[in-house]
Amino acid sequence: MAIFIDETSRVIVQGMTGSEGQKHTRRMLASGTSIVGGVNPRKAGSTVEFTYSDGAGAPGAATVPVFGSVADAMAATGADVSVVFVPPAFTKAAVMEAVDAGIGLVVIITEGVPVADTAEFFSYARAAGVRLIGPNCPGLISPAASNVGIIPADIAGSGPIGLVSKSGTLTYQMMYELRDLGFSTAIGIGGDPIIGTTHIDALAAFEADPNTEVIVLIGEIGGDAEERAAAFVQASVTKPVVGYVAGFTAPEGKTMGHAGAIVSGSSGTAQAKKEALEAAGVAVGKTPSETAALVRALVTR
Repeated sequence: MAIFIDETSRVIVQGMTGSEGQKHTRRMLASGTSIVGGVNPRKAGSTVEFTYSDGAGAPGAATVPVFGSVADAMAATGADVSVVFVPPAFTKAAVMEAVDAGIGLVVIITEGVPVADTAEFFSYARAAGVRLIGPNCPGLISPAASNVGIIPADIAGSGPIGLVSKSGTLTYQMMYELRDLGFSTAIGIGGDPIIGTTHIDALAAFEADPNTEVIVLIGEIGGDAEERAAAFVQASVTKPVVGYVAGFTAPEGKTMGHAGAIVSGSSGTAQAKKEALEAAGVAVGKTPSETAALVRALVTR
C-alpha cells in the first residue's frame, strides 16, 4: 500500500520536452514509473525516445508520445497524475489546464512560482477537487511502485515508514538513513508559504494506510504548519509519529532557504514547533540521525 501514488498510477509530464523535463522523465522511467505521455502544444503529435538503466542496471527504452493538452493526453492514455516541469511564469497556466482537464493529482516541481499565482491555482484546484503537491517540492515516491518528481529512487526500498517533509534534501537524507527499513511513501510537500498538500493531509493519508506503521514528519522554521500538524496528531492520529524540525540556529527575521522559512519573534521558531510536537506525543530528534534512531525503536517489522 501507499498514499497518493502506486503501481497503477499513469503519469504525464507537462514540460517533458524541455531539458529538465527530459532528464527527470528518464529518471522516473528508470525507477519503474508508468510515464504515458508528455504535454507541449508546440510539439503535439511527436514522440520522445528515452534510454535508461533500471534499478538492477538492465537497459531500458521507452517511446513517449507528446500531446497538445492535458485533456488530449488523458483521453488517449487514461493518465491520472501530472508532474509539472515548466518555468515559473507558465506554472499557473499549466496547473489550471490540468485542473480543467479533471486529472486527480498534480505534482508541481517548479521553484520560484509567484505566491499570488499559487494562491489562485490552489483555490481553483480545491474547488475542483484536484489534489496539488507543491510547488517548489521534490515530489513523492512509493518505492518499487511509482516515483513522481525528482526524488532519487535508489536510496531506499519499500517498507513500513511514511515520510512527509517540507525539505527536499532532508527527505533524501531521512530516506537514506532508514533505507534498510523502507518506506510506504515519502512525500516532499514543499516549503513555499502556500502549498497544495500539507503535513495534515499526509498524516491523515498515512493514518488510513494499513501498511504504514510509523510516520516521520519533517518541518522547518516559519509559519505554523507544524503546530497545526501537532494538534491534528493529538486529535486524529493513532500511529506513532517521529518529528524533526530544521532551523534551531536560524537568526530571527531572516529568510532561510525556502520562501516560507522566516520567523518573527517566537512565532515560527524551531523551539516552538518542537514543543508543540512533543506536547502532542511526537518524539522529536535533535538531528536527522537521532530522528532516524527514534524511528528504528518504533518499527516492529
